[in-house]
Amino acid sequence: MSESEVLTCVESGVGRITLNRPKALHALNRGMCEAMTDALLAWRSDEAVQSVLIDHAGERGFCAGGDIRMIAESGAGDASEARAFFAVEYRLNHLMFEYPKPVTAIVDGIVMGGGVGISEPADVRVATERTTYAMPETGIGLFPDVGGGWFLPRLPGQTGVWLALTGARLKAADTVALGIHTHFVPSDRIEALKAALLSHPAEPGIIADTLAAEPGPAPTAARREAIDRLFAFETVEAIFAALEADGSDWALAQLAVLKTKSPQSMKVTLRQLRIGATLTSFAETMAMEYRLGGRVVRSHDFQEGVRAVIVDKDNTPDWSPAGLDGVTDAAIDGLFTPLPSGEEWTPLS
Repeated sequence: MSESEVLTCVESGVGRITLNRPKALHALNRGMCEAMTDALLAWRSDEAVQSVLIDHAGERGFCAGGDIRMIAESGAGDASEARAFFAVEYRLNHLMFEYPKPVTAIVDGIVMGGGVGISEPADVRVATERTTYAMPETGIGLFPDVGGGWFLPRLPGQTGVWLALTGARLKAADTVALGIHTHFVPSDRIEALKAALLSHPAEPGIIADTLAAEPGPAPTAARREAIDRLFAFETVEAIFAALEADGSDWALAQLAVLKTKSPQSMKVTLRQLRIGATLTSFAETMAMEYRLGGRVVRSHDFQEGVRAVIVDKDNTPDWSPAGLDGVTDAAIDGLFTPLPSGEEWTPLS
């Protein structure tokens, strides 16, 4: 493979983007986002390109997220590099969301965080038996960005809130049932899918329909009533109380998971999703998340979460405040406040 972290080419009417940073599970950095953006802009008005395909090199995963170590190091200072990364990444997410040509993402393996941001906007989102989807940001003091404020509250019922707060990991049967991914295609058919797409570049949906299989029963289906009932509240405290009052093994297991997450992150995330549900454009969502991102990465909880989970790997973060009662509404309000004139996020023209 080439040394380039993103490979781009046009082949038989398909603009191909291949993530090529396998040792890092294709975690996104600014250069990768810029390379993808440049390709998409070049192909947008190119009549030779009828659709776009995003896939990855190797078999370990599609994309595990963003370059968290860089973001944390920047956040420990003035966060300027982190904000620059978010600006570019979110413009890429928005460009994909508004793209005039069909985009296919083959999500074969791990897809988390930033990987969700470059697959959820695609028209055709193909999962395999190796797919594992999660938005685990509350466990590192962050929040589900890259459009999570748009996509998650638009999942059925309260499943998006449950996924965002707990960081639950889903396999393909659940992701397809919830509409996170549009098709399940066994991994041994992926090469056939790519070949068919190159033969019929304007019809990715029909190609995926033809090669799709049944992923099997969705485990979360049996939990939908409980999820929708217990995660429907407007405060994290009310969700905690409902889970405790329910008392079932499943509810208490969710409560135990939530108690390991950053209290600040959970409150930010719940508000992000409730606001996101009311917004009418993806660009508004990205502007909100850009405000949050530049501030949250400088917070104690993000720095501590990255230390505990990614650097030292002791998985014992010391959150501050340690409990929900210490996270004030005023503190959360401050994270959502609009930025000064000229500093707000804007989409590409």
